[in-house]
Amino acid sequence: MNKYDYIIRRETEKDYREVENLAREAFWNLNKPGCHEHYFIHILREHEDFIRELDHVVEADGKIVGSVMYCRSKLTDEQGNEKQVLTMGPLCVLPEYQRKGFGKALLEYTFGIAAEMGYDTVINFGNPDNYVARGYKSCKKYNVCFEGDVFPAALLVKVLRDDALDGRKWFYHPSDADKPCDDTEAVEAFDALFQPKVKGWQPSQEEFYIHSHSSITW
Repeated sequence: MNKYDYIIRRETEKDYREVENLAREAFWNLNKPGCHEHYFIHILREHEDFIRELDHVVEADGKIVGSVMYCRSKLTDEQGNEKQVLTMGPLCVLPEYQRKGFGKALLEYTFGIAAEMGYDTVINFGNPDNYVARGYKSCKKYNVCFEGDVFPAALLVKVLRDDALDGRKWFYHPSDADKPCDDTEAVEAFDALFQPKVKGWQPSQEEFYIHSHSSITW
């Protein structure tokens, strides 16, 4: 990061299109042919679970090179007690600026704000290789799972306080904010508003498939 001067700030309405295009560039053909993350960001901003106070971008070289967003979600224990937590994502960095510390800077900055807001747990579903260096651990380590005692390899937990989780079993209930992304026609119609890009296959798609369809059993 030493070679870059950068600032982290809240996203504003005038940034919307640039951030959506950023997400498209960051995720295109990464996890599947094409992507839907730019559409997800577009609809997420209007969802009741979206947290505007944690919606931030990082600027360098006179442009937005990274973005991160969060929404509310919850955990429930076996007695039905609820705990409010955060779901992080999307985290986007322009391909040419990846592996240069911008994602790390965004996460560490917004983790601090989240802690000040009273949140102590952040969850996301993604490639562990991209997040364990930021303090995320396997959901199994914190006894956090989906209903049915499923502990996905891609379900990652970051605690902002050492005593955030006490070892009891917690069931993760994500927000339904991404539900509209199941509408393929809506995603395609939104994508048509951007410059054409070619959908294709690359090895990272198989890597994501393996992580997202694997579970930890011991």
